[in-house]
Amino acid sequence: EVLPVESGGGLVQFGGSLRLTCSVSGLTHRHYAIGWVRQAPRRGQEGIACIESSDQAPLYRYNEQGRFTISLDKARNAAYLEIDNLKAEDTARYYCGVNFPNCESTLTQYQSWGQGQQVTVSS
Repeated sequence: EVLPVESGGGLVQFGGSLRLTCSVSGLTHRHYAIGWVRQAPRRGQEGIACIESSDQAPLYRYNEQGRFTISLDKARNAAYLEIDNLKAEDTARYYCGVNFPNCESTLTQYQSWGQGQQVTVSS
């Protein structure tokens, strides 16, 4: 069973940085993708980023300001999401998902999900 578990959330300062970790157990496929989705009351579900094990090229749904960085450590079966210059709009619950074999185009559809981590940006 593929079980993603998120960590690294919490209360963070406006303008600061945060790194979320998604550790995945039971991952035996050679080709897979790990991504991040967030949910907030105003915006609903938002795909953020996804990365594939094949080429490890990061994919972003919206990253015009380059504040998001997704990375993958295949040896540890872990993916990371770094958020820089945190803003109030980043306040949300962040979910990690695993998909096979590649990232889906909207970066919102995954076959396995973690339980999420709350990120709250304070000023």
